[in-house]
Amino acid sequence: MTTFEVVAEGLGKRYGPTRALDTFDLRVPTGTVYGLLGPNGAGKTTAVRILTTLLRFDGGTATVAGFDVLRQPNEVRARIGLTGQYAAVDETLSGRQNLELFGRLFRLGPRAARKRAGELLERFGLDEAASRSAGEYSGGMRRRLDLAASLIRTPRVLFLDEPTTGLDPRSRNQVWELVRTLVADGTTVLLTTQYLEEADQLANRISVIDAGRVVAEGSPDELKSMTGGDRIEVVVREAADLTPAARLVARICGAEPERDPAVRRLSAPVVDRVAGLIEVVRALDDAGIAVEDIGLRRATLDEAFLFLTGHRPDEARRPGETREPDETHEPDKAHEPGETREPVTTGRKADAA
Repeated sequence: MTTFEVVAEGLGKRYGPTRALDTFDLRVPTGTVYGLLGPNGAGKTTAVRILTTLLRFDGGTATVAGFDVLRQPNEVRARIGLTGQYAAVDETLSGRQNLELFGRLFRLGPRAARKRAGELLERFGLDEAASRSAGEYSGGMRRRLDLAASLIRTPRVLFLDEPTTGLDPRSRNQVWELVRTLVADGTTVLLTTQYLEEADQLANRISVIDAGRVVAEGSPDELKSMTGGDRIEVVVREAADLTPAARLVARICGAEPERDPAVRRLSAPVVDRVAGLIEVVRALDDAGIAVEDIGLRRATLDEAFLFLTGHRPDEARRPGETREPDETHEPDKAHEPGETREPVTTGRKADAA
């Protein structure tokens, strides 16, 4: 039986007349990486801030690690970690001092904080740089240190809000390996990202969010299949053959192929991938149309995202569309005045997703 560490049902959040979340639903299975994708302003960061108790919502319900986000925020905070888009480390302190500081904030004693800092520095490959100022660290090292700080108390649920923004490919791969290790050790991860390759590499399941609500949900392969599954691609040798080749491909595939005249390429969805490819090859040969390349490929997550939302993930919304407000100045928090607060390991408040 599948259990869920994060459950949101009908979440709503308004900023004046603007809906940042509109009947938002989410179910994150235990022990998985769950991706949350959406264009800029879609509501990703609002959702994360609500689920981590940093922002009060207007309607619906939410539980994390089995506890009600609104009624039991301290219980939720005690079981989660949060890494924002920007590293939260103090660049004047050493790596070790940063982690010991976070340990003390989490109410560990001096000896326990030192011990936990040493364990995390070794685990994240930072032990040799532990005495160096964090300001001397590379971007990838700072991100690893930030992730280590999120794990001071080994959270059941780790929220990663665009964790590899600005990192080079090598550092990004290092973060991916760390995330896989955490999940293998039992942590559940909710990941927001604008790097679709990142979601494809890491996520077991993905929700695509647009205008504050989920528009599609499934595994990466299931989302890709929504665009039509496999595609046949043909590159003809002569530009003059592009149109007759397109007619042949359309007849066999039952859909008008996309054309890229600049590189003389056609692309069309196909149901029976092998039979369709063989038939296209024979038809082109019979028609005397020379090709430079022909083959099958799966739809990419980028194509699925564009198909589902009409936006690329890094595009700003068009004029007049719902937009997630700048939350860095939003005073509405999910705790009451005077309420005891457990610390939540965060980076700087994330920009609106």
